[in-house]
Amino acid sequence: MYILIVAIMAIGTIVGKYTSLDYVSDNIFGSWWFCLLWAIGIAVGIIYFIKQKIHRPIIVLLHLSFVIILLGALLTHLTAHKGMIHLRQGKPVSTYITKDDNKVQLPFSVVLNRFNITYHTGNMAAMDYASVITIIEGERKEEFQVSMNKIYSGYGTRLYQSSFDEDMKGSYLSVNSDPYGIPVTYTGYALLFFGLIAMLIEPKGNFRRLLRSNSRKSIVSLLLLLTCTSPIIAQPSLTRETANEFGKIFVVYNGRICPMQTYAIDFTKKLYGKKKYKDFTPCQVLTGFMFWGKEWMKEPILRIKGNELRDKLGLSEYTSPMSLFGQQGYILGPYLQDAQNQPNDAVSKQLLDIDDKMMLLMDLMQGKTLKMFPYTSLQGTTEWFAPTDRMPKTMPKAQQQYIRTILSLARQLANQGNTGMLNELTQKLQKYQYAYGGNTIPTPTEIRAENIYNSYSFTTFLFIGNLILGLLSILFLNKKRAYRIFTYLMGLSWLILTFTLALRWIINGTIPIANGYETMLLLSWLIMIVSILTTYKLQLMTTFGLLMSGFMLLVSHLGEMDPSITPRMPVLNSPLLSIHVSIIMISYALFSLTFICAIAYFLTYRSKKANIIQTNKQLTTLSQIFLYPAITTLGLGIFIGAIWANISWGTYWGWDPKETWALITLMVYAIVLHKQSLPTFRKPLNYHLYMIIAFLSILMTYFGVNYVLGGMHSYA
Repeated sequence: MYILIVAIMAIGTIVGKYTSLDYVSDNIFGSWWFCLLWAIGIAVGIIYFIKQKIHRPIIVLLHLSFVIILLGALLTHLTAHKGMIHLRQGKPVSTYITKDDNKVQLPFSVVLNRFNITYHTGNMAAMDYASVITIIEGERKEEFQVSMNKIYSGYGTRLYQSSFDEDMKGSYLSVNSDPYGIPVTYTGYALLFFGLIAMLIEPKGNFRRLLRSNSRKSIVSLLLLLTCTSPIIAQPSLTRETANEFGKIFVVYNGRICPMQTYAIDFTKKLYGKKKYKDFTPCQVLTGFMFWGKEWMKEPILRIKGNELRDKLGLSEYTSPMSLFGQQGYILGPYLQDAQNQPNDAVSKQLLDIDDKMMLLMDLMQGKTLKMFPYTSLQGTTEWFAPTDRMPKTMPKAQQQYIRTILSLARQLANQGNTGMLNELTQKLQKYQYAYGGNTIPTPTEIRAENIYNSYSFTTFLFIGNLILGLLSILFLNKKRAYRIFTYLMGLSWLILTFTLALRWIINGTIPIANGYETMLLLSWLIMIVSILTTYKLQLMTTFGLLMSGFMLLVSHLGEMDPSITPRMPVLNSPLLSIHVSIIMISYALFSLTFICAIAYFLTYRSKKANIIQTNKQLTTLSQIFLYPAITTLGLGIFIGAIWANISWGTYWGWDPKETWALITLMVYAIVLHKQSLPTFRKPLNYHLYMIIAFLSILMTYFGVNYVLGGMHSYA
């Protein structure tokens, strides 16, 4: 029954990809027969508990908490009411519309006073959406602000910010009335939190027994855990010094204000797939297209990733932007409509990718992306403009003229080779930005951090270094003193990665866990620290840590992972996000180590040598030591995420592919804890084999959902 439920959840996420989340929520996860399966599973579990006379309080509490959570979910499914309110300023509304287009009466009336968008300093990236409303119940009136991560709760009803009208005079609020399900579910969460923590500290529990089988240092460690030659330059360009000076100018990019150098790096990577093009620096490439567009359009800088499109159009892997224009015009044009209709097709993806690159080029050469000019309005808000933008009427004419013409003058000086005057103009532009940018200008610390981050490819160096060191360390496994050097080098690697994460934190002002790239860095960081803390017990952990962290850092360089630093979406600006993601990443790191323990076991399990047999026993024990806190942190992470979702979206569980697969992963790994009822896992061979198979659920949860199934969590 248990396996059947897990299988149905997995199949449901796949069906959802080809239908919709609403479809699988209604017809699979919310169906009567799926609820019946859960009920049968609970009944079977209760009967087993009674027959086996299981009385251990922690075990009973853990299983009881899941029963209560499921009961709460059932109450929510049967009794909760959800819908949407559309508000317009000054107009009272006393009903909401359900998913079935039925009108339902609210226990009060609600009036929208105003709708506000708060932007990140100096740009148009939204930081928060907020509706200021008045709740009217009889003669009682109450003003309240509903925003992302801040809800209204009263009269058994909760209101959540959902969307807004383009004219900013209307707002959509989600309505959720769940007076019975939420209290019961939260009670289950509380019991689960207590049970998971108690499982780790219970004196007679399996985890404490495993720790006692190792030295006391193991306990301390785990407690610490929980707290080629370049072609000759042919195209005209600025000198490196002049281009680098230009790179210090600020620009609005990716929703934040950063040095032009950052934009230049991402621009070059986007076009060419690498940080440098030939012997040109990113700033030289960017200014080359800005000041010598016609010449640079002939450069073979556009990388076409797939063979399919190259064969279709008769192009090489690297082609020039100019080669995409023929006698009939833009050669991609006839194919774009079909590509947009079939975005998942391989050729379509490649077409849309190269078209995006061309649009990036066109926007740069027209100046649309160069939001370099700040202006502070009479209201005190600062906004940055590109030369092609429509200027506010309150901006002085002289300032408007300066913005319109300054880059044309720079282009003229560059073409004349007048480096001195161009440098002088660049410095004056920097002074202009500081004069008019106000508090939107990054601080000196942020600027220094970004310059350091842009100057060194820390993670590239680390993934190459860790993988090489991991392979070399295998040759020194029998030489303890020499092998210890690799542990020290892993410590150095960990410090460099810590420094890298700190730089990203300083630059963006938030913990670097907001996207797939950053979570992979965090996962590598955690794997290395766990390996360092446990290598004294099992020497192989240094090799494992280096190889696994190197692999994770390598994965972070995959083309799908964007290392750009961007502001978070408004809904992600919650402290619960940091807790949720950090705890989940700790669990993934620990599960990864159970996987490499299993791989190591299978490499040597046939050996009859006494030292190998002893090592394999240590591997099994160490894997189980990792397993318990891994399951604990995954469980805590999932349900903290559920609480965050309930605060932000009005539902603690929505069967999104990521959360569904996280639950599947928890259920898959939880099986191996039941050695009493499943004695097959008492055999090390079976245990480690299962750990390898179970790790596939981790891969599916992280990579499969992100890059195949999609969903709300596909950014993480």
